[in-house]
Amino acid sequence: MTQDVLEKLAIRELLDNWVVWRDAGDWARFETVWHDDGRMMATWRQGTAVEFIAASREGWDRGVRILHLLGGTSIDLAMDLAAPRAIAQTKMTISQRAKVHEVLCDVVCTGRFYDFFEKRAGRWGLVLRQPIYEKDRMDPVDPAATLRLDPQLLNRFPEGYRHLAYLQSGIGYAVKLDMPGLVGPEVEALYARGREWLAGRPL
Repeated sequence: MTQDVLEKLAIRELLDNWVVWRDAGDWARFETVWHDDGRMMATWRQGTAVEFIAASREGWDRGVRILHLLGGTSIDLAMDLAAPRAIAQTKMTISQRAKVHEVLCDVVCTGRFYDFFEKRAGRWGLVLRQPIYEKDRMDPVDPAATLRLDPQLLNRFPEGYRHLAYLQSGIGYAVKLDMPGLVGPEVEALYARGREWLAGRPL
């Protein structure tokens, strides 16, 4: 097994640990997937890893449940740098359940985690996680229920995560409106940042 394969396996383990530990509320171990200067960009929260973990715990205690399922991963390595770096793109699904206009609903959003990793003192860790939101949908948990959304509010949000944003704004979150989608200038700018990261430039 080549060294590159071993590095990619270590990164994939971190990706898996992120979703398992966060979704289980295992906060002490969840902290270990990040570097100290790690940052998270989510629809509902942007900031340092420490801030994101604190906000996740607070939401967990209030009954907020945001779950994640991973698919395939593509990892690009830059092992010739003083501190090796990687960009990982991982197919993912975000699932959240909450009441929307008094109707219990599930929102499912499909996209990719676009992750900036660095290996420091022999340990890979997350420096930045930026999700890419590609498409989503909303369904009542009870198929017999009737749900009517406000079309003006729905259309305020980007296509790739508009139902997720509708639900999250309804439970009190200030949703970021310029997150990357499947196509467009936001995702192209993210790809450019990824190339610069692998070339050794700062974020």
